[in-house]
Amino acid sequence: ILGSGALALLQRLCVSNMDKPNGTIIYTQMCNDTGGIEADVTFIRLGKDRFYLITGSGFGVHDSDWITRHLPADGSVHIVDVTSGIAVLNIVGPASRDVLAAASESDVSNAALPFSTARDIIVGAAPVRAARIGYVGELGYELHIPTEFAAHVYDILWAAGQKSGIANVGYRAIDSPRMEKGYVYWSSDISPDYSPIEAGLGVRVHL
Repeated sequence: ILGSGALALLQRLCVSNMDKPNGTIIYTQMCNDTGGIEADVTFIRLGKDRFYLITGSGFGVHDSDWITRHLPADGSVHIVDVTSGIAVLNIVGPASRDVLAAASESDVSNAALPFSTARDIIVGAAPVRAARIGYVGELGYELHIPTEFAAHVYDILWAAGQKSGIANVGYRAIDSPRMEKGYVYWSSDISPDYSPIEAGLGVRVHL
C-alpha cells in the first residue's frame, strides 16, 4: 500500500496507531461502521508512504477488497499485490534465533532485530525480509522471500537447524500454541460480529 495518502487511509481504517517508525510491525484490526472486525492484519511500515500488508493465506482477496473499497478517489493511495512473488517461511521456537543466525550473515540479535520489528537480511544467497513476530507465542520469525529463492532458503535453514532438532510443522499444528497464547483467528474466533473490545483486543485500539 503506497502513496501520499497511505498513512491517512490506514489511520482511518485501522484501530491501532499506524504512525510508527519505519521497520515497525503493527498488528491491528480493520472495522466496519458498527465496530465489527472486517480484517485482522499485520503491517510493516517500509517508508513514509509505504506499508507492507500481511494477512492470512486465505484472506488476501477479502482484505484487499475491503481496503480497495475505501481508497480515496483522488488516487493518492495504490495497492500493489505482491502475493505471487513472495513466499513465506516461519521459523519458531527457543532455538529459532540460533538457527537463523547460523543461516545468515546478517545480525539477527535481539538488539538488531527486536520484537515487532522487521529488517532486510541475507540468508544463503537470498534477500529476505525478516519480521520478528509469530503466531505461536514463542520466539520466532516470518521470513518473506522472493519466490524463486524459497527452496534455497528452506534448504539453508534445514541444514543450519540439524543440531537443534529442526522439524517441519503443519499449519494446523500451530492452533494449539496460538490458542494457549490467546492469539485469535479471523473467521472463527473473531468476525464482523465482534468488536476488538469484545474480542479481548482492546489493547490494540488507539483511542
